Amino acid sequence: MADVKLRGAVPEDVPAIASLLYASFVEFRPLYTPEGFEATAITTEEVLGRMSEGPVWLAVQEDSLLGTVAAVARGPVLYVRGMAVLPSLRGKGVGEALLKAVEAFAMEHGHTTLLLTTTPFLDSAIRLYERFGFSRAAGGDTDLNGTPLFTMEKRLSNSAG
Repeated sequence: MADVKLRGAVPEDVPAIASLLYASFVEFRPLYTPEGFEATAITTEEVLGRMSEGPVWLAVQEDSLLGTVAAVARGPVLYVRGMAVLPSLRGKGVGEALLKAVEAFAMEHGHTTLLLTTTPFLDSAIRLYERFGFSRAAGGDTDLNGTPLFTMEKRLSNSAG
């Protein structure tokens, strides 16, 4: 999508981010445990908490929120979380643009690895992550409140120093 812009989230974006997370995952709700879904489609308070822990990016077109992703630094690892794209826009490059922003941030800040967890039933997201260079990794969390998880990682060739 040519006219998609990426920007950092601000507190005024919190309700729209929470709404986007819900809209992006609600079709999968039956595959999550109730607690796993609540941990994925987080509240406005939890979105605000994430914003205090690390960067949150938005993909926007005019005044519409199309997608979001957050990250938190864990030493040399940048942990990617809260990735969501409106269902009607999946496969149109929004997720890839968000991942590029995360990777650029990681390289700029000296991180050597991107890490994320996902559920085995999010097929389109898993395909996106694999196309972007992520692969399944051993270890990591295997359970989100009763919902199965696995870890994916991407090693970065960090030339930024």
